[in-house]
Amino acid sequence: MVLVSFGGPEKPEDVVPFLENVTRGRGIPRERLEQVGQHYFLFGGKSPINRQCRMLLDALGAEFERRGIDVPLYWGNRNWHPYLTDTFAQLEADGHRRVLAVMTSAYPSYSSCRQYRENLFDAAQGTGLRVDRLRHYAHHPGFVTASVDATLAALDQLGDDAADARLVFVTHSIPTAMAQTSGPPPKSADGGYVDWHRAVRDEVTYQVSQSRGAEYEADLVYCSRSGPPTQPWLEPDINDHLTDLAGRGVRAVVAIPIGFISDHMEVIYDLDTEASQTAAELGLGFARAATAGVDPTFVAGLADLMVERAGMARGDSVPQPVMRGGTVGRYECLPNCCPNGRQPDRPSLCQSVSAL
Repeated sequence: MVLVSFGGPEKPEDVVPFLENVTRGRGIPRERLEQVGQHYFLFGGKSPINRQCRMLLDALGAEFERRGIDVPLYWGNRNWHPYLTDTFAQLEADGHRRVLAVMTSAYPSYSSCRQYRENLFDAAQGTGLRVDRLRHYAHHPGFVTASVDATLAALDQLGDDAADARLVFVTHSIPTAMAQTSGPPPKSADGGYVDWHRAVRDEVTYQVSQSRGAEYEADLVYCSRSGPPTQPWLEPDINDHLTDLAGRGVRAVVAIPIGFISDHMEVIYDLDTEASQTAAELGLGFARAATAGVDPTFVAGLADLMVERAGMARGDSVPQPVMRGGTVGRYECLPNCCPNGRQPDRPSLCQSVSAL
């Protein structure tokens, strides 16, 4: 198994080179990258994402040891050390011929799925490795249950305001054109990326309401918008939404980062820093639910998904659990799913041979 993640800088001198990797080919001046890097410099020039990948690998290793399953675990990043290409070279050198990729991204879209599969294609070139991947797992009960438990814990932080709190589910904004072409049919005009998030929002809200014996209202909002101002991105931004809620008399909110599986930069800066400050200025009670991280239910769910994928590869008939009303994600994506807007013909792995 190889954990495939975005990667992040681990010291101040890494920040700009890391951002150059992320934005390569877009012609963004170094001066602009240094400005963007200020978010990292606020936290000592270090993203928490690599540490969280190490923690997840340790948790998965412990879970497989508990089950008596001997699975070698590797880790490779798209944009920083350890690079995916180096990891694949090591996999082959260690004698492996088939690898299961576990992406640290739970939803369908170009940036959260196909781009990872393009990087898998690049890394596998020149090796004899065959690569499989987990299905999209945002609708898996392990992920949903971890989100429910985290939301309940965050509500407890609000004390007397918990009963009237608004649930604000947060994910990474992407261009609307990318969102609309994400995911296979059936899907709404907004695309699979939005559809999948809405479904998680609705199920978590339902389970939280059932648990607390109250009917909570909920919204889906976005953070971390980038790109030119003329390009439409998914809205509303969480800070704008908090302002709107305060104007409507809402007294407290719980921010639930369902778009992220760990507390990396978009969480600790966009939510814990910016959004919490906005809430304080508005007089809103504010609590942030934990990400799935190394929650035992989530870790066990990932392990279940890996066992499921191995069974499918052997041709076994295996259950594919999803949340109530959820969608079973694909092991192989359609060729016309989540297209690359800049390089339409760029190859990727884990793709079926036919399009709908």
